[in-house]
Amino acid sequence: MDDSKFKKISQVLWVILFANLFVATAKIILGSVIKSASVTADGFHSLADSSSNIIGLIGIGIASKPIDEDHPYGHRKFETLTSLFIVGMLLYIGVKIILGSVSKLMSPEIPVVSGLTLLIMLITLGINIFVSTFEYKKGKELNSMILISDSMHTRSDIYISLGVITTLIALKFGAPPIIDPVASLIVSFFILHAAYRIYKDASEILVDRAAIDERIITDIVMSHERVFGVHKIRSRGSMDIIHIDMHVLADPELSLREAHDLAHDIEVHLQKEIDSKIDVLVHLEPFEERD
Repeated sequence: MDDSKFKKISQVLWVILFANLFVATAKIILGSVIKSASVTADGFHSLADSSSNIIGLIGIGIASKPIDEDHPYGHRKFETLTSLFIVGMLLYIGVKIILGSVSKLMSPEIPVVSGLTLLIMLITLGINIFVSTFEYKKGKELNSMILISDSMHTRSDIYISLGVITTLIALKFGAPPIIDPVASLIVSFFILHAAYRIYKDASEILVDRAAIDERIITDIVMSHERVFGVHKIRSRGSMDIIHIDMHVLADPELSLREAHDLAHDIEVHLQKEIDSKIDVLVHLEPFEERD
């Protein structure tokens, strides 16, 4: 990861961090004042957003380090590894909320809901919508796993806040107080689902799951006239960079210069058709009729 990209991602994370801290503080204080388990749970979820921003800043700081002797492919996977710390935090917060909700179900309290309460929740909802949209857009633009993962986390906060606001309105119109801890349980399931999605995406990169469909690569490579076959295709990586290697059968009479040009043409073609950030390694083999 180059320095300019690192700085851009860092700037985004700092903006999101302060926004999330404001939202979390507002919700936790509000939840404590009106004695609402669902609002407090939503606040802790937003606090987890803030913590994940801090972890993200640390992660991309390591990921931005240049290639060295011990890391010939660079440090990019540290950004992906950071996503797993976010998963751990979400699991902790989710379980904590579930336990608190069960306790509230045993002895429910009646939250004090006012117009000001709803206004504060609507303001924090607006901030969450801005944060999620802005971070996801920047994540796609900068090909950053940490920004996209964090935006997914924040996006779940939007649905949670909508649920909490609906709960508060229902309470104001006389719904039974048990609806509040039930809503906080629903919040916890949204959190756990977000954790699963982030874990799934990050783990697939870390265990080198195929990044590109082999058939797509085959079709592109076989479109070259001087190629007679391709096999042992492998791909791995993330949005930041994808590595592909393969064995290509070619005319055994090709000169070294021609073989080099063919390998280069294949790489450029793959970068043009799939992604410019692809690193391609072509192992050329002489084609024989028996092949």
